[in-house]
Amino acid sequence: MIRPLILRSTAEARRELERIGVDPAGIARMLPKLELLPILVPKLRPAAANILKQELLSLGGDAAVARGTVACSIDTTDVLLIGTRKQLTGLCAKLTQQPFGLSALAEQVRQLLATLTAPPTSWRLARRVLSLKRPLIMGILNVTPDSFSDGGRFTHVESAVAHALQMVEQGANIIDIGAESTRPGAPLVSADEELRRLLPVLEQLAGRVQVPISIDTWKAPVAEAALSAGAEIINDISGLTFDPALAEVVARHRAGLVLMHTRGTPATMQQETGYQDLLGEIADFLQASLQTALEAGSSPEQLVLDPGIGFGKDTAGNLEILRRLPELAGLGYPLLVGSSRKRFIGTLLKREQPEERLLGTAATVALAVAQGAQVLRVHDVQAMRDVADMTHSIVSPTTD
Repeated sequence: MIRPLILRSTAEARRELERIGVDPAGIARMLPKLELLPILVPKLRPAAANILKQELLSLGGDAAVARGTVACSIDTTDVLLIGTRKQLTGLCAKLTQQPFGLSALAEQVRQLLATLTAPPTSWRLARRVLSLKRPLIMGILNVTPDSFSDGGRFTHVESAVAHALQMVEQGANIIDIGAESTRPGAPLVSADEELRRLLPVLEQLAGRVQVPISIDTWKAPVAEAALSAGAEIINDISGLTFDPALAEVVARHRAGLVLMHTRGTPATMQQETGYQDLLGEIADFLQASLQTALEAGSSPEQLVLDPGIGFGKDTAGNLEILRRLPELAGLGYPLLVGSSRKRFIGTLLKREQPEERLLGTAATVALAVAQGAQVLRVHDVQAMRDVADMTHSIVSPTTD
């Protein structure tokens, strides 16, 4: 029986060629031919697009362009480059002396190919480096009265601390404390109120847990106080767009930083969830957030990206993000996915109560890990630790 081979990595392709008995020189020649990579290049002038298509065709690949490109009767076109890694590398060499900015595009393609070959393996915080060789579980600790899933359960310091300790025991690599609800429709909370809820818990935990503490906030004053009190990560739902001062605070403390995509504020984000190019718009937003963070002084090793499932997206959009997550890996940074117990799971499975969404969440966590997510933000730590580890063992059998 003939069958297609699903070869998810160069290592898997090499093992299959070795199993067949291909000689080492033949393996070196064949590996590039087993990888087909479509790469989208947006908004090129037709003259540049025509050069790309001609050069890639000459190498045995192809490029898809809009009608009117050959005749140069349109202003711009997106170009979909279709080729193996070897063909795309050859294309880069051919573009070095070409006009229309194609030499700069060649360098971007080279960097993308390098990123896809060697994804990030660590996340640098001020006081430690976290390995990304297996997925990290970020346990959610909401000290709010109105969070969508567990609002009001951990508003007392004792109960919040106990829950954090339990999550660490269950396998959490990070504890993420939120003192302002960001559920759809949630009202804003002042920095003073956020700190009143947050600091007593943080101060109790900072000396008791061995894992780093993350703070789910977009406010510079809250981040300043929390990082001074022992937190090591800021998880910003706004991607540095709500409070311009936050970038400098994080950089000065050399803290880890999660940059998330959103549209609008929590109070308004679900009023407009339509996109012409969802993944493209998320990538552009996150690229701008990265630039802001880097210009403020953060290093690339401190940064993690989050596509923002449930933030300004409808059910179809959330599913699309999970299906196409590897596209964001091209930005070259670790990816965090936070799908735990969210409304789209309840909508699809008809599970009205967030606590009923455990198995739906498990499916999203498994797929996210299989698609390249390296940090999973979850409520149910023990269950999702198992899901993430099992999925990782299946898709990355040679990784520790």
